[in-house]
Amino acid sequence: MSLLNKNVLKQRETLLAASIVALVLLVGLRSPVFVSPASLANLLTDSTLLVMLALAQMLVIVTRGVDLSVASNLALSGMMAALLASRNPDLPLVLVVLAAAAIGLVLGLVNGWLIGYLELPPIVVTLGTMSVYRGLVFVLSGGAWVSSHHMPEHFIAFPLARLLGVTHLVWIAGAAVLAAWFLARHSRFGRDLYAIGNAPSCARYVGIPMARRLLWTYGLSGLMAGLCGYLWVARYAVAYTEIAYGFEFTVIAACVIGGISIAGGTGSVTGAVLGALFLGVIGNALPVVQVSPFWQSALTGIVILAAVLINARDGRQGGRQILPLHLGPNRSAA
Repeated sequence: MSLLNKNVLKQRETLLAASIVALVLLVGLRSPVFVSPASLANLLTDSTLLVMLALAQMLVIVTRGVDLSVASNLALSGMMAALLASRNPDLPLVLVVLAAAAIGLVLGLVNGWLIGYLELPPIVVTLGTMSVYRGLVFVLSGGAWVSSHHMPEHFIAFPLARLLGVTHLVWIAGAAVLAAWFLARHSRFGRDLYAIGNAPSCARYVGIPMARRLLWTYGLSGLMAGLCGYLWVARYAVAYTEIAYGFEFTVIAACVIGGISIAGGTGSVTGAVLGALFLGVIGNALPVVQVSPFWQSALTGIVILAAVLINARDGRQGGRQILPLHLGPNRSAA
């Protein structure tokens, strides 16, 4: 990666971090309770699911793809976890969580197989599976809600239970950040994803198994959606057919705001996290200053458009981020 690209990326992330701090302080001047420790802790907890999904979406977008089915996957996995727990209240929680994650993984692998091995356009595939998965939520639940009095107490309590004064949601999100950072920056898998996003033809030429990489990239996106499906329904103690409806666009918006280029090949874990936190701050701050929900959507859209314009300008000035290819014994640098 060139020095220019490193500087551009760092400048974007520094500016975004400063914007988050400035926004928090400005809202705090209007409503001091917003900057209280308890309020900031709630803000962090409320942002965790978006952070986790943005990390997985970042890996997908880096490959020049997109996963529009992530919220529908979350809804289906979450509904199945809620139904499983409500009908088997004595089932250990770890098995319920693993079941939700496994369902999400399978749904993600379906996307990855269609995109990687059949070479179908990601936006078309995930748009189709988005509708299929959302429909399955209704079919499998019969349109019924699973509310808090149907769910076991331990099922609901886990996400907000505290370890060393920090909620489990924050701990899980922190682990996801570390895992994504290692995967993207210090693994052959991550370097291959950036190579695919920057130059697919060259990546195929040097021997990168593109189909397999795409299969597991979408699989990881599905796995994260499945885990977040359980955390979502347990966090809000309700499962219904419209869970996280439209949330996939918020996830993509977090990535775009964080500097992940929709053209592929550019992005960082830090950017994805900051983008998610920025939207989390906006979502929590605007109601505090009594801004209409309609203006909330409009302001979020303006921020996204501004981020796209900045991304386009940076792309013209510095090109895309290129990580060094790892050439294994079966790869040639010719």
